[in-house]
Amino acid sequence: MIDLHYAPTPNGWKISIMLEELGLPYTVIPVNIRAGEQFKPEFLAISPNNRIPAIVDHAPADGGAPFSVFETGAILIYLAEKTGRFLPTDARGRSHAVQWVMWQMSGLGPMLGQHGHFALYAQEKIPYAIERYRDEAARLYRVLDTQLGKTGAYIAGDYSIADIACFPWTMTHKAQGFTLDDYPNIKRWYAVVRARPQVQAGLAIGKFVKEPFDEEARKNMFGQKAKEMVGRK
Repeated sequence: MIDLHYAPTPNGWKISIMLEELGLPYTVIPVNIRAGEQFKPEFLAISPNNRIPAIVDHAPADGGAPFSVFETGAILIYLAEKTGRFLPTDARGRSHAVQWVMWQMSGLGPMLGQHGHFALYAQEKIPYAIERYRDEAARLYRVLDTQLGKTGAYIAGDYSIADIACFPWTMTHKAQGFTLDDYPNIKRWYAVVRARPQVQAGLAIGKFVKEPFDEEARKNMFGQKAKEMVGRK
């Protein structure tokens, strides 16, 4: 029913976890982002931002032609609405969950991504950039910890797409030098979500062989290839 164009990254895991939670049949189509497969025309046709993941639904609710969706927040909402699961149906509850998905999309993911880039991947270590993004990442962890302290359970109350959106990015905490001991509410939530069988199944999807992390991989992953494509237009 669903084609999942995917690589095993925090953003990819969001959707593999969601599909496992829903029990929908899906086919994984690997996208080797180190080799630049995200720039192929057939992938750009469904994900014009040349970022994984993207889906193609071959049985959309309207019964029409296959329907493609890109951007993880949009995919999570689409699948939740398609199945009537993991997104409250009352206006306030729905808005509350969507707000936290947007928080992840605009804050937690991008800021942890930037900190990871400058602290772990950048060939030139720039202290200002590392400190700036680490401070922002720490602030966002505190925001999440405070919210989980208020609910005492999941991010928006019941388990929802807000948790599915945020959890994969918190999996990077050790690599980025954070400890969940500093965030006791996240630590509790993290253990509960991590123990879900569907989450474990989603994380196990697509552990395919990666290309070497060489200069060409850097160009493909960190924007140089995209810049070259713009220059050719």
